[in-house]
This record gives sequence, structure tokens and C-alpha cells, in this order.
Amino acid sequence: MALIRDILAAKMAARQPAVSFEFFPPKTEEGDRNLLERQIPALLATRPDFCSVTYGAGGSTREKTLMIVDRIQRDHHLTALAHLTCVNHTQAEILALLEKFRALGCHNILALRGDPPGGGVFQATANGFEYSSQLVKFIRDHGDFSVGTAGFPEGHIACTAGKHTDWQHLREKIDAGADFVLTQLFFDNADYFEFRDYLTQKLGVTVPLIPGIIPILNAGQITKFTQLSGAKIPAALQQSLDKLVGNDEAATEFGIEYATRQCEELLRAGVPGLHFYTLNKARSTVQVLKNLHLA
Repeated sequence: MALIRDILAAKMAARQPAVSFEFFPPKTEEGDRNLLERQIPALLATRPDFCSVTYGAGGSTREKTLMIVDRIQRDHHLTALAHLTCVNHTQAEILALLEKFRALGCHNILALRGDPPGGGVFQATANGFEYSSQLVKFIRDHGDFSVGTAGFPEGHIACTAGKHTDWQHLREKIDAGADFVLTQLFFDNADYFEFRDYLTQKLGVTVPLIPGIIPILNAGQITKFTQLSGAKIPAALQQSLDKLVGNDEAATEFGIEYATRQCEELLRAGVPGLHFYTLNKARSTVQVLKNLHLA
């Protein structure tokens, strides 16, 4: 499978946005079948450039992540980006995981600090890593992987020193060898533009900064997501969502329209790609891409 840094370079040379999707490992065999046999094939009809597969808190979905990455690449011939976290892993365990990914033909890793199981305060594992920048460097030092990392347009929720400090930490991850950045979800494009401009103009970052987009499916669910991630819901958006509580069909249609408008503005501003948090559901993301004439 291709390296994502090469995929992004080719898309940028062609002046086309890269399109990618994120999936999470389902908890049941029925969920596995739904994702692999229904949702992913529906999304493949839009001809995406790559997808990512998350890694549960503390590595709780380790084997399931490996399985889904393998199936996506082997059955669907789509380049997969495997998430990998520092939480609950020694350096030796991470090295063993890298060998497993390599054996599966997966050469693309999203390096993250990760969240502790059950929440709480992150604590580095003995003989592990405290910062994701250390994980980025370790991966780059152990094979020809294309390494991505996460960026937070509103600042990381755990960075009490503020977003500018958090963005400086992102620069450290890029200096350690990250090829590209996938951002946390956001709903106000002004946050992404400020993030992009600060990194490129003040910190000299040149790697692709790909915005993360989530089409809203449920008014209550998105509130929970934003509380966990630290992203904000603009007042006007919140007022609209308040009217849709209990009506998931209307919320889904509203989410498609909102994400379409959001992506249109981002594309006009020349973003290098769009990364969709699909929640393992094809309908909304497929419709947004059709609206954008990218499917």
C-alpha cells in the first residue's frame, strides 16, 4: 500500500483535496460485519484516498484494530492508517506492534499520546513514552513508515497553558518526523484558519494540515463528543440543535447540510484534504461528498 505522505504529495501536485475517513473498531461481530460488508463498501464508492482506524483507550482494541486494518487493505484495497498510542505501552511493546503492522503491509501510523482507560490523568508507562513527539520519533527510527499526528484547532483539552502552547507542541511532533496532521473535529472554520495561519506563518510548518469534519447525526450525541474533545459548539449551531433533540432524522439532514457548507468554505480556502469522522456510518459522509462533487 502507498505511503500517505506520497498520496498527499500527489494530490497537492494535482491541486485536488485528499479525502479520507475514520472508523472505530466495533464491539460486536455484527458490528464488524456491518462496517466491513456494508458501510465501507458504500463509502468506497466515493473513491477515498485512505482511511484511519482508531485504537481504544489504553490499547483496548489492539487486536481488533489490527484485524480491521488488515481487512480494509486486503479485501478493499484501500490504504489504511493505523492509530497507535503511548498509553499502557512500553517501547518494546510498541516495537512489536510496529512489526505486526509491517507484516500486514500497513506502513502508515497515526501517532497519538492517547487517553487512559476510564478517563483520568495521563501517566507515562514505565519504559514507555510521555509525549507523542517521542512516539513519532520512535516510529520514524524503526522503519519506513509514514507518520501522522493529531492537531487541535481549539487547543488540546488537557493543555491548560492555552492553544498557542499546544500548537508549539504540535510543531515539536512535526519536527520529530510527522508527515501530516489530522485535526480534531471543529464546527467553526475560523478556529481552523487561525490554527493553520499560526502554524504556517509563525511556526514555519509546511506539512499538510487536514481538517477533521464530523457530520452531525444526533443532537445529544454531538454534545457529548464536544465535551470529551474540548471542541465548542457555536451559539447559532447550538440553537439549531436544541430544536432537533429527539428527531434524529432531521438532525442527520441538518448535519449533512452544515458539514457541506463547512467543507465548501474550507475547500475555497485551499485545504489539502478533508478527513471525515464517519462514526462507522456511510450515509451522511457519502451525501456530503456528493454535494461537494467529490464523490
